[in-house]
Amino acid sequence: MRSTASWWGSKVRQFRLHLQARVARAERDGLATWLTPAQLQLFDAMHVADRRHGLDVVATLRADGVTDPDVLVAGLLHDAAKGATGVGPRVAYSLGQAYGRWVWGVASFVPGWRTAIERLRAHAAASAVLAAEAGCSPRTVELIRHQDAPRDPEFGELLRLADEAN
Repeated sequence: MRSTASWWGSKVRQFRLHLQARVARAERDGLATWLTPAQLQLFDAMHVADRRHGLDVVATLRADGVTDPDVLVAGLLHDAAKGATGVGPRVAYSLGQAYGRWVWGVASFVPGWRTAIERLRAHAAASAVLAAEAGCSPRTVELIRHQDAPRDPEFGELLRLADEAN
């Protein structure tokens, strides 16, 4: 189990990265060499922070020696359904994961946050549906669907750790 200080350090870093998120034109254009047009369209529809995060997850997977296209596409698109969720609900969601669902209940009283927190809670399944609609392989879809509780014996945990690290 990760220490409290380590968890907070990770979340502060993620918060900063969310606010500073950018995707360079060359990074985006490079995706066209390994994504289908529908997958690229799904990527383009994602919030810029989720696009940046997906690119960073892919970089971590590649650094770990992963070359399997199904896994790399899953890493890139695993948060596709988070939508235009602002940083406030994302912070509340993370706090709820760490300290209990009661945080989500309290945060839901903030106007507009109830829907955002529900979207975050359901994002893995919803992202899997979007990936399937974009023509991703069944393996990619399942990696996305089970990102928080991996089932793929070869790459599931590696994807979860890359997601957590970024």
